[in-house]
Amino acid sequence: MASVFVPQANPRASYHAHKQAIDEAIARVLASGSYILGEEAKNFEHEYARWVGTRRAVACASGTDAIALILRGLNIGANSTVVTVSHTAVATVAAVQMAGATPLLLDIESATYTMSPDELASVLAQPPRHLPEIRAVLAVHLYGQACDLTRILSICNAHGVSLIEDCAQAHGASFDGQKLGTFGRAAAFSFYPTKNLGALGDAGAVTTNDDQLADRIALLRQYGWRDRYVSAEPGVNSRLDELQAGVLRAKLPHVNDDNRRRQAIAAVYDAALESGTILRPVRRQGAVHVFHQYVVRSPERDWIQAWLQERGIASGIHYPVPVHQQPAFHGSAHLGPLQCRETERVCRSILSIPIYPELTDQQTASVSKALRELVSCSTPAQKRAGGGPL
Repeated sequence: MASVFVPQANPRASYHAHKQAIDEAIARVLASGSYILGEEAKNFEHEYARWVGTRRAVACASGTDAIALILRGLNIGANSTVVTVSHTAVATVAAVQMAGATPLLLDIESATYTMSPDELASVLAQPPRHLPEIRAVLAVHLYGQACDLTRILSICNAHGVSLIEDCAQAHGASFDGQKLGTFGRAAAFSFYPTKNLGALGDAGAVTTNDDQLADRIALLRQYGWRDRYVSAEPGVNSRLDELQAGVLRAKLPHVNDDNRRRQAIAAVYDAALESGTILRPVRRQGAVHVFHQYVVRSPERDWIQAWLQERGIASGIHYPVPVHQQPAFHGSAHLGPLQCRETERVCRSILSIPIYPELTDQQTASVSKALRELVSCSTPAQKRAGGGPL
């Protein structure tokens, strides 16, 4: 039935879009003879910090490691609780546990899918007595959109708790004219291949305006070495290799244009879904959404996904199982007073439609056409009830 196949994500297309610059960067690194934490990584750190708007960036092996390194750099580990959300990539919570801290998972706002400030205010005002002291709030800017930073930052400051930003899906997004990754004590970025700025493998970085914290994280990412082969304190191996640094440097100048392309595609999808009952992404007032994912919501999610698949349009679910319901976290992740009820409802109804800057106009039009047809259809549940279009 499909005349144009549209994958949900396509990192290969990102490589081909920047092939010449990437190939030149790789050749430069190979010829240099320096392959781990060399000049490419140093230059990328300077360039990325300048692009984000912080004093420092410290490159590491992954976004997961970036979170864990921030926590360790702040001495947040055993006998500490970190507040975050259950509706996130599992890496967020895994990193908290890697640092030895206890995760306390809060619910989300229904419209934006990001942390509930009301529940955060509640748990910081009355911390759970059975948990260690709350030392940090790890706010996840999900799908390319900012959390309610006005309230979250105010609440954290009022209780003397560090705000850490998880910006793994928010490269270039902003709030009140200020880029994400500049609001908290530090921020963690992932450069997984499908991200708005993606490497050709795993890579990550920490951004911060705290020079002392940046220096300690740089120490921790390489065995705690202050002098080579001599560990000043226990560290890890989380070094960015030069090949990935070169790839990231080649792609960084294009992120702003790529984000604008994502926003333009999102506007096409918005128009296609305007007259239906499928919930479109909500933009937070004062925020710039960069659409790492274009996430819609419907109680007929599974039927819609199958319907699109028949027409050659792949989709995804980010994320199908809340972290607190995953077997690995039973008994180790704790819930706030709202018990993540909205999170559980959301996970049953969300669907990610293809969105990335390399989508061709033909592919975008194909998705838009399918969405318009979908709006005019009746789902199985509506047919049984004698209802109208979706």
